[in-house]
Amino acid sequence: MNENQQKLKILMVDENHAILTELLAEHFSIEHDYQSTKADIQHKMKDFHGLIIRSRFPVDEEFLKASKNLKFIGRVGAGLENIDLETAKNLGIQCYNAPEGNRDAVAEHCVGMMLSLMNHFKRCNLQIIKGEWKREENRGEEIKGKTVGIIGYGNMGKSTAKRLSGFGCEVLAYDILPNLGDEFAQQVEMDEIFEKTDILSFHLPQTPETIGLLNRSYIEKFSKPFYFLNTARGRNVVTKDLVEALKSGKIKAAGLDVLEFEKTSFENLTLTDLPEEYQFLLHAENVILTPHVAGWTKESKQKLAEVIAQKIIANFA
Repeated sequence: MNENQQKLKILMVDENHAILTELLAEHFSIEHDYQSTKADIQHKMKDFHGLIIRSRFPVDEEFLKASKNLKFIGRVGAGLENIDLETAKNLGIQCYNAPEGNRDAVAEHCVGMMLSLMNHFKRCNLQIIKGEWKREENRGEEIKGKTVGIIGYGNMGKSTAKRLSGFGCEVLAYDILPNLGDEFAQQVEMDEIFEKTDILSFHLPQTPETIGLLNRSYIEKFSKPFYFLNTARGRNVVTKDLVEALKSGKIKAAGLDVLEFEKTSFENLTLTDLPEEYQFLLHAENVILTPHVAGWTKESKQKLAEVIAQKIIANFA
């Protein structure tokens, strides 16, 4: 860059690992604004060429059209559903996410939930706290010899299958894209998933096609009762139908890192005045809930930042 060229300006509206600013500052002019309202940020976006965001607010059509000079958006996370991608594309705005940064964290969390559910960790812990020592009633199941069905075989799905490779189980994967199978999972059609699955794990983005995917009719297609894991997006599940299946035994147990009524910012969930099905999830012994932290490790915080920085530098520095 010669002395007459000005650096592109980037606005960061969410806090991230310090390495993100450090890496980008070598090539761009950086400003941080973690407090202003969306309206105030939208008003000044005309002065910026790049936006770095996690999930603070939706980047909608109005916001994008007001950002006259915006060239790119970097979302420090895996999903892009909070960005109006169609409008961004029409305006020539490049959008980047960083699933490579937290795929290992998600995979480990998913397998951890799987082991916890199949060995009744939650119930055992609660019983011991109450002075109960029940062994036969808490006899578990092994992953070895089971069939795991992975729905969505991108970064998260592949990383989870890799972690499962040492457990001696069969891993089947379904994805709308062809030829994604590898040494860790065989890509199949949904009919085979429905027939063989003992453990079902969702690794899907949130799209119009995936919202409400796990519903009553979907659940009924499975030949056997199964364990269910969701570390993807809460709206991919119809919670009422999930609870019905848990009560009937069609779903043996569920590990949920995400919930249907979760705020779009993923920052909180009001636990009062929740529908009856949520009250069930809170108290069920065969349900484990975590607050959207599957991809939320100390290591992934840095890796997410590094991935976004590398993508932006490669295309715009």
